Amino acid sequence: MRRVSGLHGPECQPFYPYEHLGRRSDLGLIDYSSQTLENALFSDIDPIEIERLKQTIERKHGEQILLKLDEYELLQALQLAESQKNKLVPNITCIVLLGREESIKRFLPTHELTFQVLDNQGNVLLNDWFQFPLLKTLEIIEERFNSRNQEKEVQIGLFRFPTPDYSPVAFREALNNAVLHRDYSRKGPIYIQLYPDYLFISNPGGFLEGITLDNILVHEPKPRNPRMASVFRRIGLVETTGRGIDKIYLGQLWYGRPLPDYTQSDSNTVRLILKGGKANLNFASFVYEQDKQGKTLSLDELIILNHLHYERRVEIGIIAKIIQRSESYARSVIERLVERGLIKGKGEKRGRVYHLSAFLYRRLGDATGYVDTHGFDRVRQEAMILQYIEGHGRITRRIASDLCNLTKDQSSHLLRRMVKEKKLKLVGDRKGAFYELL
Repeated sequence: MRRVSGLHGPECQPFYPYEHLGRRSDLGLIDYSSQTLENALFSDIDPIEIERLKQTIERKHGEQILLKLDEYELLQALQLAESQKNKLVPNITCIVLLGREESIKRFLPTHELTFQVLDNQGNVLLNDWFQFPLLKTLEIIEERFNSRNQEKEVQIGLFRFPTPDYSPVAFREALNNAVLHRDYSRKGPIYIQLYPDYLFISNPGGFLEGITLDNILVHEPKPRNPRMASVFRRIGLVETTGRGIDKIYLGQLWYGRPLPDYTQSDSNTVRLILKGGKANLNFASFVYEQDKQGKTLSLDELIILNHLHYERRVEIGIIAKIIQRSESYARSVIERLVERGLIKGKGEKRGRVYHLSAFLYRRLGDATGYVDTHGFDRVRQEAMILQYIEGHGRITRRIASDLCNLTKDQSSHLLRRMVKEKKLKLVGDRKGAFYELL
């Protein structure tokens, strides 16, 4: 038996022998992608795919020294095969990347990818299934995606800024992540589904042990298939840092779109939704200008600005949660943005909230947004509270909070100040407390 999160909380489920290998891989106890395949031979490798591998190294600026090696040396240098009893035996990564189609179906029937295009009603307009060598499959899928990823251009000064329906960088990294983190011991394809307004990507195998929705941004790189990830880095398909998740987030934020959504993931499958469609051109052009001026915004700064653009105001605790850092770290990021004149704080330290500055609202084409967000000044807040009491006889902290668009702490501070200035009197205490005219 094994302990899992069920529909109604923690529960026990049978732990079958065929699940043991995948579980050991989840825990990082084995690297499934480095296992050699019994009865697999060098003849199971497609020479055309070896040539594709070399072209990938050259095109993606991988380790150029690899191009000087012959086929046998190249496979051994990339640890795609091992010499056993005077013969070269391919491992799982080798067959996935370079194997002949019939060899893949024989040795690794779990290796499947599907690219689908659907309309708003869920009708399938295109349904391509692939069980080809992986490098070939990635090229085909990227071609399918690029042919449907429409792009517009925005003039910014002397520069033309392209704004595609979906960030090519985010898509490429999300696809690479799905390939590198899928559980090859488990049946089920990697799904790439393109809808009119969002992109859905899923892969068999949940998050690895220790990685959750609350730390996915800050957890150190932890690939499910280290051997395959090593090959991808060396041939130039992914960054040497292994921080593909950052590029997925940045790809969304550069165009002012909502953050990547992993909330549908569970213990068996990682599911990602990337919102697409019309970009926020004002936000995208602002980020582009900052980059050109040498004031590049960090990922944490972009997440905060993006959140404020959609939610208008936020407290420090929420900021820490969305960037997955401590409150002290979040406060340091906030202060940098305040110093740059991009956001402003409002209220006392305990109940302080932040919103975009008037300058940034104007730059984003929402001149009235600052007034709507900044809310009422102290005089108007007090006048509204007094007017409410005149009409209703009393007011509570909750009503004052709703009336003046304040947090609970801010409304408490305002009411206490009015009591101290002898404008109101407090009647009762705790939940039964209310305020009247003095």
